Amino acid sequence: MVLEIRELHQRYADLEILVIPHFHIHHGIYWIQGENGAGKSTLFRTLSGMLPFTGLVLIDGQFDLKKHPVEYRLLLNLGEAEPLYPSFLTPEDLIRFVAEAKRAPKGQAEELISQLGINYLKNTFGSCSSGMVKKVSLAVAFLGNPKIIILDEPLITIDKQAREALFGIIRTYHAAGVTFLLSSHQPFQQEGLEITQSFALRDKTLVPLFLS
Repeated sequence: MVLEIRELHQRYADLEILVIPHFHIHHGIYWIQGENGAGKSTLFRTLSGMLPFTGLVLIDGQFDLKKHPVEYRLLLNLGEAEPLYPSFLTPEDLIRFVAEAKRAPKGQAEELISQLGINYLKNTFGSCSSGMVKKVSLAVAFLGNPKIIILDEPLITIDKQAREALFGIIRTYHAAGVTFLLSSHQPFQQEGLEITQSFALRDKTLVPLFLS
């Protein structure tokens, strides 16, 4: 299995947000659904190592988020729903930094920049629209050699051309062995993306759904 979760508990102070006794997935493209406030972003940030938690999270049955933090983070990338970057930073700065941190193959960053139409590399984020910032966040989510890519609300604020480019990149990476966890209020099937399985985040846990 690609990703396994055991006895995951996520709390904010005394408030329990997530309780996932056991969850696992194999290679595929998975749609995580849930109402606003259900905890999708919290789940994704937890899986990416941004939030402390109790429990066990494994990639490929061997890379433990807590025991192998560097190896794990090289295998899992997160594209956040509403990314916030320092206003003085430029897309070029961020992409270069993440490409180095993620040990990206030569030419990968340039290819993603071209595919997503990021032609404002030297603008500061403070001068960029939300759609421009979002495209940069999507580009950095694909950098390196990840085994799992999580995209939280990847379709918000981007235009039709960028959406088409994004789905093309997803299909290419999936064919190369990458597993995706995606969240969106818009059905991905309308964009021609084949979903392996859908899950709903309800009552603090993940519940399998069956696509028609």
